[in-house]
Amino acid sequence: MVEQSAFVLHSRPYRDNQLLVDLLTEQDGKVSALVYVGQSKRSIKKGLLQPFLPLKVSLKNLSALKKISQIESSAKSLVLQQDHLYSAFYINELLIKLLTDGINCQVLFNHYGETLVKLAQKQAIAPVLRQFELALLDELGLSFDFSPVFEQEAIAFSYIPEQGFVAIYQYHQSFNSPQANYFDKQHLQQIAEQISTNELQGNDAVERTFKRLMRHVIAQLLGNKPLNSRKLFLSSR
Repeated sequence: MVEQSAFVLHSRPYRDNQLLVDLLTEQDGKVSALVYVGQSKRSIKKGLLQPFLPLKVSLKNLSALKKISQIESSAKSLVLQQDHLYSAFYINELLIKLLTDGINCQVLFNHYGETLVKLAQKQAIAPVLRQFELALLDELGLSFDFSPVFEQEAIAFSYIPEQGFVAIYQYHQSFNSPQANYFDKQHLQQIAEQISTNELQGNDAVERTFKRLMRHVIAQLLGNKPLNSRKLFLSSR
């Protein structure tokens, strides 16, 4: 058993006063682990097993699942409110659904902690989320090749998994649909420059295109299954 830093992504009742907890850990990546919390509503462990609280945990291997043998907080819980809180739930849901269990992803773990701090500081949400989404795609072995956007004389591009950006040469009415898989050439060029300089904040139109692009790519990875965390944003409007 090795003590390591961790965050709770999600927890749910299991059986016999146990919880099944999804963790993002510094050394083991995403793991599911059991923990006995007892019957008391004031259980110390229950109080610790909350999202956005930096933890130190020790995990013990069982047959199919791990078990949390020791747990303690390593810092104060990060205070998140309204859309910044919903954004944190959003990145938790992405990690749960897209990461493979048991694979070390220390760079992404560090980025996750930094993202929570930025959200707690109430920094602008869009660039913070775009930075995290790019870090997650990088962990999954995906990256954007923007070279066609600069090399081809097209008015727009669609993005197709396994192919990348595909040139569109004629205007179509569906360009104006928020769900359309068409992206303005100049916007994509600006997004490429933002990524290369790590300055992910531009004008509103470019920001909206960047958001649509990331949503399209992530939807493909999720098999177009809806994200529950997005409902939180809608309910707050």
